[in-house]
Amino acid sequence: MNEKEIAEIRRRFRPDKTNISKIRGCYVNESHEIVTDFYESLGLISPEQTEDILARLKKILSGTQGKNLIDIEFSTQQVLESEEHKLLTTLRKSGLSDDTAIKEFYEKVRSSVILEGAYLILLANDTYDVPSFSKDGEKEDESREIFSYFVCAICPVKLTKAALGYHAHEKKFCNIRPDWAVGAPELGFMFPAFDDRTANIYQSLYYTRNVSDSQEAFVQTLFGTETPPMPATEQKETFQSILSESIGEDCNMNIVKAVHSEITEMIEEHKNTKNPEPLTLKKENVKDVLTACSVPEEKIRSFEERFDEVFGEDTEISAVNLANKQIEVSTADVSIKVNGERGDLIRTRIIDGVKYILIRADDSVEVNGVKISINQ
Repeated sequence: MNEKEIAEIRRRFRPDKTNISKIRGCYVNESHEIVTDFYESLGLISPEQTEDILARLKKILSGTQGKNLIDIEFSTQQVLESEEHKLLTTLRKSGLSDDTAIKEFYEKVRSSVILEGAYLILLANDTYDVPSFSKDGEKEDESREIFSYFVCAICPVKLTKAALGYHAHEKKFCNIRPDWAVGAPELGFMFPAFDDRTANIYQSLYYTRNVSDSQEAFVQTLFGTETPPMPATEQKETFQSILSESIGEDCNMNIVKAVHSEITEMIEEHKNTKNPEPLTLKKENVKDVLTACSVPEEKIRSFEERFDEVFGEDTEISAVNLANKQIEVSTADVSIKVNGERGDLIRTRIIDGVKYILIRADDSVEVNGVKISINQ
């Protein structure tokens, strides 16, 4: 799914737009036991509660593609034969009304999700009468498809603290007792994907709030994925490690700044094209930068081999996972952050046999908030 398609479905999660009439789910306690389940009509709860529920479901379609939002691919064999895809399909086709499938789903989530404390599993299905548009962009009177899908949000439930409150209408202070509150989702998904504005049963859109943890066990159990997507933070750290290890002593400041510049320029150019598809980085993009920096050919081959070993041959990595807004230079005792667009301010030098990091300081300089002068 691209940005436009995700945004189109996100707009569904408003009381005046959605066809969601019921909400289904269960409560899992701190001991990872299913305590109770529910199947409620939104028409029987207050408008405020309905908005709160839809807001939590909408959250799983939020965030950055490649980081928080990840496409899960199903193989043809999985679609035809796997129990995982069969379960998801049953849930979708039954509109979440198949009790046997629901119980199986709850058990899969309960046994694979790793969260501290209690949590709530929220499920909702929607049918979207997808509007059609003519070649000149005009909306047509009749749609050509009804997109049926369901979403799942897994939300932590935490005990709030006692606090002092104030009732404005009564004009008096009061004590607010501790209570259990449902937080924003930690993870969730949508099935099937809304791809090219139609259902794609070969794909699911997966959401994780924590970009350092993609909940591998959950992904494997629910989607049957042998190689779960690498978390965004891990992708970045692994890429940096490959770059450093393969180039070795030839990995200098200029090379790192050049790679940083290449990635940020690609991201900026991609934004200017208004392309809704997420930008990916190929191995060849980095290879070209290394070649331009006169890195020895054997070191470049080493980088390519390590890249293929770790990420897989012909893999394209989401560019946003490798981007840095700042350039951080650090030693055991010093850490310096520089605007990502001003890498030209940083230099490394060896003076009288001693290694130095030099930062050009044309503007005012502050130390602990105090302006200082740099004298000859």
